[in-house]
Amino acid sequence: MTSPASPRFDGPRPRLLLSAFVMNTTSHIMGGQWRRPEAQQHRFNELQLWTDLARQLEEAKFDTIFFADVVGLYGDYDGGWASHLRKGLQVPSNDPLILLSALAAATREIGLAATSSVIQSHPFQFARQMSTLDHISNGRVGWNIVTSVLENSHRNFNSTELTKHDERYDWADEYVEAAYKLWEGSWADDALVRDKEGGVHADPEKVSKIYHSGPRYSIDGPHLVAPSPQRTPVLFQAGSSGRGQQFCAANAEATFTLAPSTAIAAAYTAAVREQAVAAGRRAEDVKFLQGMHFVVGGTEAEAARKAAELEDSLDIEALLAHVGGGFGVDLGGLPLDTPLGDIQTEGSQGHLEAIRASTRGGNPTLRDIALYRSRANRVVGTPEQIADRLEEWQDAGIDGINIINQTIPGSYTDFITGVLPELRDRGLAQTDYAPGTLREKLFGDGPRLNGRHPAAAFRGAFTAFSAAAENTPAAVGV
Repeated sequence: MTSPASPRFDGPRPRLLLSAFVMNTTSHIMGGQWRRPEAQQHRFNELQLWTDLARQLEEAKFDTIFFADVVGLYGDYDGGWASHLRKGLQVPSNDPLILLSALAAATREIGLAATSSVIQSHPFQFARQMSTLDHISNGRVGWNIVTSVLENSHRNFNSTELTKHDERYDWADEYVEAAYKLWEGSWADDALVRDKEGGVHADPEKVSKIYHSGPRYSIDGPHLVAPSPQRTPVLFQAGSSGRGQQFCAANAEATFTLAPSTAIAAAYTAAVREQAVAAGRRAEDVKFLQGMHFVVGGTEAEAARKAAELEDSLDIEALLAHVGGGFGVDLGGLPLDTPLGDIQTEGSQGHLEAIRASTRGGNPTLRDIALYRSRANRVVGTPEQIADRLEEWQDAGIDGINIINQTIPGSYTDFITGVLPELRDRGLAQTDYAPGTLREKLFGDGPRLNGRHPAAAFRGAFTAFSAAAENTPAAVGV
């Protein structure tokens, strides 16, 4: 069938971007589902689980496989962190950047995106890692920029407490600036000559130090990696608070959202696009991917039955530990009808606001929180019903979906075999990959950040500090 016209678009609806939302751990979002007989995510340490999944998604023409990550424990639940180990609440979890290198070798087209927090790696080291991944994947790498909401994460990297919310974004501002200087400003495109006959490997006039000096970082440079296909990886971000929106509008090419309704999604996407324009970018420079999970049935009755079975498998305590731990509030040992109250938190403020917005009166109980985590952004129905619902989200400003799993690989298999054919019939899903890098596939432009992005200002900005310019007689002691 052909999709009906949308007031958002002048012509036919564009396709939806498709991302698989995973984590190299057993229990990511839907606590308890790893215990289901068909679930395979308990094999998270096995490379084959991930190579098989990445190849399945690539065969289905997904745009990206996106790995979430944390670098610390969630806040206490029921007086401590023992429950996190019993429930497998994102512990143990492995480093996604290392896994991406293996997936780069196992795939050819799908985008490979991972979360890395500004607190966990010095920007010089991180820029080098991402450039290397971009080279070995032929330009398929993306970075989800986060500031870390978990106090234990900050304590793991020399802090004594959770850095305050807005200060974390100030930190991120400097971090990305330093990385942009390395990726975009240190090497000219044609600096790497590799002239065997002339004996010149790289042109000293075209490689520069950056001399970054800021509140947190001092970096001479140069970047140790020659320009990769994309230079800067595709930039993802998920901040939804006011300060997070500002950062997103200035930096992100795509943002992950968890809006609890199409009305809230419409307001959020409009606000960020307006801020992007104010920052000198275009509204279409930022894509929005809504986090969603699906229960697919051949009939409504079958879908409802499957949804009930999945809910029966949920671990309510794991859900509450996850949500409360992100807020820094211990929700353990309390009756489910306990109201959350007017708490103040330096944790995930945007998520807290979304839960309140989804609850009548704005004061959710613990039961509301658990139901929000299990039912928010869930679509239950036939392929046709799911496709209809996705069109409503597209009309609300969403450009794609970041698919949350209940089980691996089952949640993706059900979507691929059930929903994807219907989306393709409506022109809402691609049937093949566009050529080129991940950025080219997503935006249809060139492999590099467009000139409206703030990183573009660093191109050619450091030629005064090239190797040739600094190789003066005084410098070599003559």
